[in-house]
Amino acid sequence: MSPESSRIKNLLELMNVEQIDANIYRGSNPEQTRRRVFGGQVLGQALMAAGRTVEGRLPHSLHAYFLRPGRPAIPIVYTVDRIRDGGSFNTRRVVAIQDGEAIFNMSASFHKLEEGFSHQEAMPGVPPPSECPGWEELIKARSGRNGPAPPWARNRPVEMRPAIARDGFKEEIAQGEGGALQRFWIKADPMPDDPLLHLCVAAHTSDHSLLGAMRRPHGGAAGWSRKMMSASLDHVLWFHKQFRMDSWLLYHQESPVTAHARGLALGRYFTEGGELVASVCQEGLIRPVEPQKGRD
Repeated sequence: MSPESSRIKNLLELMNVEQIDANIYRGSNPEQTRRRVFGGQVLGQALMAAGRTVEGRLPHSLHAYFLRPGRPAIPIVYTVDRIRDGGSFNTRRVVAIQDGEAIFNMSASFHKLEEGFSHQEAMPGVPPPSECPGWEELIKARSGRNGPAPPWARNRPVEMRPAIARDGFKEEIAQGEGGALQRFWIKADPMPDDPLLHLCVAAHTSDHSLLGAMRRPHGGAAGWSRKMMSASLDHVLWFHKQFRMDSWLLYHQESPVTAHARGLALGRYFTEGGELVASVCQEGLIRPVEPQKGRD
């Protein structure tokens, strides 16, 4: 098995929640060093649990709240409430539970495919993915170190490339890439044709780096600082069109505001051909951290 197929196999198995009773599913956690479960994992698993209760329709939106940190050592149980089954729409409510406590809840809506009006904003002008640096190159440029990048940067089932032309890459890193805007080309390793699975992986990936957009104006070039802590509070995702996660997508992210220890980030998924296929909105907690005594 190639490294690429192994990476995506692990992610797809993570999305494959197990049915343990009527409308009740269980999601596994990967072996990881994180102190908490990645929010995108819970988004993807919850959407899969909801999707397993709907026949012949795909989700068009989800609205979710992160209530408590998920613990990696404990499986997550997802209970699905079949709120409504209508002629055009199905509505589901999902609660994720660990040790009897809700850690996450989500409402998701499914829509029968139909024709209608169509318009969209234009995709931002960025270099194509073939002309953009890879994640390892980004890590090395920001750290100034030679040698291989950390394993988490090398073993990603969904590749992320900053949408920065190579000929101006070092200069842009040196200048700090200021502002509250960041753009990545993203692409999963080859996946099966199941459209629900592609949307669940999209939900998983949509939680990547949105907090970084909020931190960017306050934390330097990497959008990160030891002087602040942050966590996702809620997450909204709209699917406008069907798309594949194993084709290049531009993930355009921006943060229009932070205030009162909360920040807002907006995201859009564009295909390489310029189609706007999904939109994201997330509010996050972003607090300054007081330095501990005895430490620099």
